[in-house]
Amino acid sequence: MDIRTLKNIREKLLRRMSEARINPFSQKPLGVGAAGDKTFPIDKIAEDIIISELESLRLPLSIISEEYGVKKINGGGRRVLIDPIDGSKNAIAGIPFYCTSIAIAEGDTIGSISIAYVVNLINGDEFLAEKGKGAFLNNERISTQEEDEFRLIAYEAQVPGRDIPLIIPILSKAHKTRCLGATALDLAYLSQGAISVLVNPSLSRSFDFAGGWLLTKEAGGVFTDTKGDSLDGIELGLGKSTSLLASGNQRLHDKALALLGRSCAV
Repeated sequence: MDIRTLKNIREKLLRRMSEARINPFSQKPLGVGAAGDKTFPIDKIAEDIIISELESLRLPLSIISEEYGVKKINGGGRRVLIDPIDGSKNAIAGIPFYCTSIAIAEGDTIGSISIAYVVNLINGDEFLAEKGKGAFLNNERISTQEEDEFRLIAYEAQVPGRDIPLIIPILSKAHKTRCLGATALDLAYLSQGAISVLVNPSLSRSFDFAGGWLLTKEAGGVFTDTKGDSLDGIELGLGKSTSLLASGNQRLHDKALALLGRSCAV
């Protein structure tokens, strides 16, 4: 598999998503996906496009997708983590902030991810990272925020009444805060320096943040859980496994951990 395959997927997704956006409020759930969340038509459309393209390669691949679950092609091989529509609730509500996230791993842990690809399905922006080669937005190299000022902090709150009180110490120090609703896209914009810190105290699944993990690291950022522990050993799968704390640089990360009352063990 190479970058051309990912770009082909992008082109097909953008064509179909422009049609799916016409009547977002008419979408009713088709059922529940393998990861336990509701599956909407837009999720199924995106997943079908991606899996069909991967199957056409006739390569041994092990797909881990939010909707389908685990699918082995030609006996299985390199792992491909897919979140067909990250930000599904935004998509079905007509809110223009959602994406597709694809990550390719050589092994069975987050640390083995070698390629990350995130596509903004509204404007077509493509974020690409290859291990050891840097991070790129539309073929231009990008990097995370350099200064240690909390300019904009993004967060996710799966259960607001429980999660927001845990992160108030960080949010209260920010110039601006945003809860945008698409973790992979949050991390993509963090990798280009638009977001200072992303925090999610709830447990996330590997395909939610796999692509954003490599983008952040390759762009110069720091990515751990909210205790400051590395995510490299997290197993790839469908289960919820870890909280998230990503920062533009180590100084920002240390400040964020201190505000959470945690010690840093990056």
